[in-house]
Amino acid sequence: MDTRFGFGTVVTASFNDTIESVTAALKTEGFGVLTDIDVAATMKAKLDKDMPPYRILGACNPALAYQAIGAEPEIGLLLPCNVVVRAIDDATTGISFMDPEAILQLVDQPGIDALAADVKARLLRVMMAVSST
Repeated sequence: MDTRFGFGTVVTASFNDTIESVTAALKTEGFGVLTDIDVAATMKAKLDKDMPPYRILGACNPALAYQAIGAEPEIGLLLPCNVVVRAIDDATTGISFMDPEAILQLVDQPGIDALAADVKARLLRVMMAVSST
């Protein structure tokens, strides 16, 4: 599930249980969920198209976001950290995380590389925590 702009895993858990696990693990790492976009419901409502459950969680660690905005006010265009949770089938769910190091390399400001590495380490711990449940 790795791409140039993200990383992820597949878990043996229901979609709803995975949403709960990911949200709890994010909280442990200091993140809250600012946005929760139900893509499947939107596609059904707007296009009358069915698709498996698919949600985009906009995760934010306020202290780290504050540092980033202090270094580069326009960095808000790259925030929050998106986490995609999508049903693969009834028993397995995919979880993908935006790679902050890949995304924030677009920003040429001192300290952003270290901040991106910190955020990525936290998101990797979230992934590992959810993978082990």
